[in-house]
Amino acid sequence: MNYCFIAKNTLRLFFCCVAIFYCPLVMAQSPMTDSQVVSFVIEQHKSGKSQQDILQSLKRKGVTVAQLQRIKRNYENGEALGNTDSGIGTTAPHSRTRAQNGELRQAETTDIATSEMSIEDISFLSSLNSPSPKRQIFGHDVFNKKNLTFESSMNLPTPQNYVLGAGDAVNIDIWGASQESVTEVISPDGTIVIDGVGVIQLSGMTVAQAKAKLKKELGARYQDSQIDLTLGQTRTITISVMGEVKVPGTYTMSAFASVFNALYMAGGPNDIGTLRSVKVYRKGKLQSTIDVYDYLLNGKLTGDIHLQDADVITVSPYEALVCVVGKVKRPMYYEMKKSETAATLINYSGGFTGDAYAKAIRVNRKAGNRRSVFSVGEFDLNQFKLMDEDSVTVDSTINRYENMVEIRGAVFRPGMYQVGGNISTVKGLVEAASGLTEGAISQHLVMHRMKADRTLEAMSIDFRGITEGSVPDVTLHNEDVIFVPTRDELNEKKTLTIKGEVAYPGVYRYAANATIEDVILQAGGPTEAASLSKVDVFRRVVNPNAMESTDSITRVFSFKINPDFTVDNQMAFTLQPFDEIHVRRSPGYNVQQNITVEGEVQFEGIYTMTSKEQRLSEAIQMAGGLTKHAYLKGAKLLRQMTQEERDVLETVLRTAARNSGNDSIDISKLMSLANYPVGIELDKALKNPGTSDDPILREGDRIVVPQYTSTVTVNGDVLYPNTVRFKEGKSAKYYINQAGGATSTAKKSKAIIIYMNGMVAKANSKHKPMPGCQIVVPTKRKGHGLSLTEIMAIGTSSAAIGTMIATVANLMK
Repeated sequence: MNYCFIAKNTLRLFFCCVAIFYCPLVMAQSPMTDSQVVSFVIEQHKSGKSQQDILQSLKRKGVTVAQLQRIKRNYENGEALGNTDSGIGTTAPHSRTRAQNGELRQAETTDIATSEMSIEDISFLSSLNSPSPKRQIFGHDVFNKKNLTFESSMNLPTPQNYVLGAGDAVNIDIWGASQESVTEVISPDGTIVIDGVGVIQLSGMTVAQAKAKLKKELGARYQDSQIDLTLGQTRTITISVMGEVKVPGTYTMSAFASVFNALYMAGGPNDIGTLRSVKVYRKGKLQSTIDVYDYLLNGKLTGDIHLQDADVITVSPYEALVCVVGKVKRPMYYEMKKSETAATLINYSGGFTGDAYAKAIRVNRKAGNRRSVFSVGEFDLNQFKLMDEDSVTVDSTINRYENMVEIRGAVFRPGMYQVGGNISTVKGLVEAASGLTEGAISQHLVMHRMKADRTLEAMSIDFRGITEGSVPDVTLHNEDVIFVPTRDELNEKKTLTIKGEVAYPGVYRYAANATIEDVILQAGGPTEAASLSKVDVFRRVVNPNAMESTDSITRVFSFKINPDFTVDNQMAFTLQPFDEIHVRRSPGYNVQQNITVEGEVQFEGIYTMTSKEQRLSEAIQMAGGLTKHAYLKGAKLLRQMTQEERDVLETVLRTAARNSGNDSIDISKLMSLANYPVGIELDKALKNPGTSDDPILREGDRIVVPQYTSTVTVNGDVLYPNTVRFKEGKSAKYYINQAGGATSTAKKSKAIIIYMNGMVAKANSKHKPMPGCQIVVPTKRKGHGLSLTEIMAIGTSSAAIGTMIATVANLMK
């Protein structure tokens, strides 16, 4: 494959190679050959991967910068990919010089991960998506662009040298003493007929000649009048375009057509057609030779004549096709004449780019028995003639400096400077960088100097001693880099942390001599709930001289803060870096906690608890007591679920589902429930207030006292889930029979009764159904729990669904 086929924009991106100054040498070897790298990039590019993703993939595969640079060098030489581990090209590994092998070995040790590599390094590979890409020859696309048609214009003034012929319409205008206008079409025999004058021969004359003849023929008749001739509708002509064009043949065109119009009609030259020597033959004789490059590059239409009927245009094969790549402004193929030189080619390509190495170019020649390479100096460009299939490479400037020193770190103006003059020593460089910053460690600067073999050596510089005159100044060499360390870089970023009851808890920058009060105020001050009687400070235990581990990891200090933000009975306490301050919540601070009482009470609504031990009976008294319609045994307590309770419930449900072998319960929907019922017996609570029968309430509790309900609901694995009228003394079996009885798959021994007050009991002779309760008959099929439909059906009653969750979990075990 000849890589001269790559488009100019892609080439321009490729040559932007990365600088690898001051990178440590890391021994690495890419497991991919050069051809595998190219194939991998092409494949990833076709699959739609971004160039950034491809770059990261190459890094993971161990591809080095040196390997991509080697591909670049061979690419510029026009060599083909070789499926070898050593690289690309046809040059055998043993033919390299000893110095070249050493250079490659050293270059290949630079890993891609340790270099500043850009996407441009692989952009050229992404364009190699076909084994034989089409050559891009300068000028060939001019005649097939839609926005450049080369169609002949019909709105031009009449050219005086236009040759009239059969089919042309001429306008004869007479004005002055006489007014007359005549339009005639030249007949096939080349004449026109004017009334009162007769036949006049015009064919073969130019417009100027025809005008003069008319004045002579008509002058005697139209004395003291002006006579003019203009061209009207032009005739069409037939021309032939032959040779190396895309669509050779005969074309009918306007008489104003030029050679460029004809080439456009024929699609322009084909892959081997010339643009440098397009010939026009008229009646067997060479009429004109056109060099299209003269028009494209200089805007000159030399030789582009107006065609005449039966003209023949021939396009012969090119003489020489030369590729130029590298640091030129328009890299591509150019058609060259045998007499043209390398300087002409550089001129055709737009000249050198700003970063080109213009002192010499490299010419790779394929003519003869073997290939040849020539290094052409800048003064030999005008004499070196190019041959067909030559490949010219223009290298970029070496990515090294010849007059640069750099300073980094704690100076006011870090960066690169020109070495020499006032900047010839370390002191001069620091002064040029506007001096050291306040945090600089001036007694220990580090300088990296490049040795002859391009390895680095480090030198320690006492800049303080230089400024004091106790040590001599250090002379700078090219590519020296000076690092000025700073205390901020040597130490961690010092911070203070404050947590707890302050307006803005968080991490703050450490300041020397800061006190607890300072940080509390910086954090927005204490909140209303803060306790100033106990503020704790936790300090790291730091001992840089310790020889063994100790048990102590933190020191604790406790303080009382006065309302005026002074420490009570304590000497000034100064914080140290990384101290943590904890402002505790006051044990005497409480916010209002509300409960809700609904149903058959005198005054429904929201009530605020007066103590942490507020009981159920007290809430009923706060609501004015019960109405006469209240059903005490059906009263229930709904409690808001805390996050801890949600976590426990989710664990129980998932365990039950795993044990059942089938997750038949939609856990996510059940977990969205906000409340769960607490089993209470309101009649006992009112009868025995303050005892265990009278539960303690908590914030968010909702007490519901219903009216009497005279029905019993039967759900689960029965033939017909139903609601049955309550009958005193009847057992659960009676109500199950009222629902059609249990099915064959029912687990009757595990039937349960869910009472209105939230309590649950096993359906047996010891526990009788009560008004408003539900009877649930589970299934005994393996791996099948209650479906969500069954659970939601149960939830339609006054008992909340949350009570059943734990029960269902037990039944599934």
